[in-house]
Amino acid sequence: MTMGTTTTQAYGEPWYWDNRYANESGPFDWYQKYQSLAPLINLYVPRHSNQHHRILVVGCGNSAFSEGMADDGYDDVVSIDISSVVIQAMQDKYSDRPHLKYLQMDVRDMSAFQTDSFDAVVDKGTLDSLLCGSNSRQNAAEMLDEVWRVLKDKGVYILITYGAPLYRLHLLRESCSWTIKLHVIG
Repeated sequence: MTMGTTTTQAYGEPWYWDNRYANESGPFDWYQKYQSLAPLINLYVPRHSNQHHRILVVGCGNSAFSEGMADDGYDDVVSIDISSVVIQAMQDKYSDRPHLKYLQMDVRDMSAFQTDSFDAVVDKGTLDSLLCGSNSRQNAAEMLDEVWRVLKDKGVYILITYGAPLYRLHLLRESCSWTIKLHVIG
């Protein structure tokens, strides 16, 4: 593959995302916007005035999803992406909203986060993206191990995927001891 040719194999590479976000204007939400997923998010990460939830959004890109969560009452939303270009843009965009944190990080190595540090991890297409690239099974396993590690006991991993349920369920079952609930969204 040459740098001029874009295939799904490049989805796991930082240069692909840096190039994409350097040339993309405006926010883009993969799969679903926050408003359509809010009932599902609220079901598994209920908002209560006396309860603080720390949420991690992986592969955030330039999506307005984290902003939607903050506007909906979630007060500690951390968003990561492999692209330093998009993270810098998001840090600049939300510099006046300190409860929205944007960090450049590879989801396969989130060692900057302590074990058991998040109540929820939201993934809108990141696992799908890794599964399109080279070494897909290994990369997916590394990602899921890291998600498992950073989740608190009784934490929830919300995976929004276009992948076939049978395949994704198999992948989740072989990676960690997940308790799985499947919702099909129209």
